[in-house]
Amino acid sequence: MSEVAVGSDAHGVTQTDEVGMLVVARKEQLAPGVVLLELRRPDGGELPEWEPGAHIDLVLPNEVVRQYSLCGDPAERDVYQVGVLREAEGRGGSIYLHDELAEGASLEVRGPRNNFPLEPAGAYIFVAGGIGITPMLPMIRAVAARGLPWELVYGGRSRTTMSFVDHLETSYGEPVSIRPQDEFGLLDLQGLLGTVRDDVAVYCCGPEPLLQAMESACAPWPAGALHLERFAPKELEDAALDGSFEVELTLSEQTLTIPPDKTIMQVLEENDIPVVASCLEGTCGSCETMIIDGIAQHRDSILTPAEREANETMMVCVSRSLSPRLVLEL
Repeated sequence: MSEVAVGSDAHGVTQTDEVGMLVVARKEQLAPGVVLLELRRPDGGELPEWEPGAHIDLVLPNEVVRQYSLCGDPAERDVYQVGVLREAEGRGGSIYLHDELAEGASLEVRGPRNNFPLEPAGAYIFVAGGIGITPMLPMIRAVAARGLPWELVYGGRSRTTMSFVDHLETSYGEPVSIRPQDEFGLLDLQGLLGTVRDDVAVYCCGPEPLLQAMESACAPWPAGALHLERFAPKELEDAALDGSFEVELTLSEQTLTIPPDKTIMQVLEENDIPVVASCLEGTCGSCETMIIDGIAQHRDSILTPAEREANETMMVCVSRSLSPRLVLEL
């Protein structure tokens, strides 16, 4: 595998773009509409290290790129595992992985990257909806191994559609609450969270309505207690492209004008300025760029409110500028 360094993310973690071909060593149906893909190097060698919360990019035919959370054991250095939900109304990537990709085939893989890291805390609450259970699995494994208190509430349409249920109940028992909607209704988030507590990290991943409900439920909690990961971009009221602005690039020694109908990323590409990009919708973090001067208009689904206020980095695939000029480390 070759490696291309692309700087540091907002958490100070060096981001890399690992590019290489991996073999689909196993493809297993976990539940209706969900498959597990097990990816290994052709020579059986070690893969780049990763931490709970990390994801990889799968480069599909026609250069379509999709991101999937790693759900295996970070200690197993020779394999990556991802769970893929078949989305009939999606953009075609999951349909290809379900319907066409076969065991023994090769896939180009980039990463791993981590925009959803497991932060230190005295206790943890995990809330997962549907395929959002995948990044939680290595987190739970790590927290349980440390002997820290934790609990998981896992919701879905029905028990038969929910992956990893048997593994979770068998491996962990009491801290796991399986709450399919057809048996229990919507998740009781207020009952789960209880009274506001310090030194408790709340992690949530799942469909957008669940994430919005968690944001509301955790509003009284200390800043930074809630950690979310979105599989789709958060809808913003100001999503329409606004006026033009200038971007000064300190490393390339160029100044570019970003018109209302183009993103910073599009203009960078037009001027042959290389920036690693993947999702192009502000959910993967691969294009995170340092801000030297100016004020960004953040439109990503990754940075926390505190990180946006700090104005140290931005995702150039979707975010724009609140100032007439931005100075970026590119």
